[in-house]
Amino acid sequence: MSGTRNSSLISDNGSALSRYRALDFFARQVVEGFITGRHRSPFHGFSSEFSDYRQYNTGESTRNIDWHLYARTDKLFVKLFEEETNLRCQMIIDSSSSMLFPLEGHGQLEHPNKLTFSVYAAAVLIELLYRQRDAFGLSLLNDGLSLQTPCRSSATHRRYLFSELEHLLQPADPHTHSTTSIIQALHLTAEQLHRRSLVVLFTDAFLPDTEKEPFFEALRHLRHCKHEVILFHTFDRARELNLDYSAHPYRFIDLESGRTLRLNPQELSSQYSTLMNRAQAELARRAMQYRIDYQPIDVSLGFHQVLQPFLLRRSKMQ
Repeated sequence: MSGTRNSSLISDNGSALSRYRALDFFARQVVEGFITGRHRSPFHGFSSEFSDYRQYNTGESTRNIDWHLYARTDKLFVKLFEEETNLRCQMIIDSSSSMLFPLEGHGQLEHPNKLTFSVYAAAVLIELLYRQRDAFGLSLLNDGLSLQTPCRSSATHRRYLFSELEHLLQPADPHTHSTTSIIQALHLTAEQLHRRSLVVLFTDAFLPDTEKEPFFEALRHLRHCKHEVILFHTFDRARELNLDYSAHPYRFIDLESGRTLRLNPQELSSQYSTLMNRAQAELARRAMQYRIDYQPIDVSLGFHQVLQPFLLRRSKMQ
């Protein structure tokens, strides 16, 4: 990869990242990190946020005894505080061929396709996490787990992840077809992230009916392992969910298998949109059930119009 192309995500689109630098990206739930930072930890420390009381043990420091409580109860209790800790964030991008839709939006920031949106959103999150001295890792999925990095917070690691994201913005070959092994990858991620972490998943969730329940189980596995999960569900609502095309025959191509189908979309758009919107509603329902932050992303609305409101809402959670 040339030096110019390698730097474009940071330099050529600097404005795409700079407008978010005034924001913060926090974990919503308790996380476990490795150095003192700004996120709540499950371990008790001595930061400013009160957590709980425990009975005083003879011989230990009296610094955190609550003397007001002693005056009321005539018993010694020590105040416990929530330690703040740096976040570990693993970003997972589904880079299968279906994420290239719409093909004309590949590499375009204002009107991106699903993969381009995911790449730039991951870049913004990496930039925010790096500035906060949080740790970030990246997983790329297609026919297999093509990349799985550990969570680190160094400048070298940041540059490496940007270069990997740049590869995904290279001109796409529509004749190259790849599926995704997202279910196995999510189970592997749940097991390999030994600490409570934040997992950010970018996917269109286009799965056969036989894989939908296993996909939900993989999401539940992440939550069972105490990871917080943000699910960016990417789609083009008009064309992919509602089959909104003009009334004449089209030749539709399955980007993952290469199979073609010629039809007039107006003849089945109503039935199709009912099924697709029902599938989205079920995904949103399961996410709510598992306490996953579900973010439906209509990429046709534009990159900033979708990502900026999400980050503004997220920064107000603390």
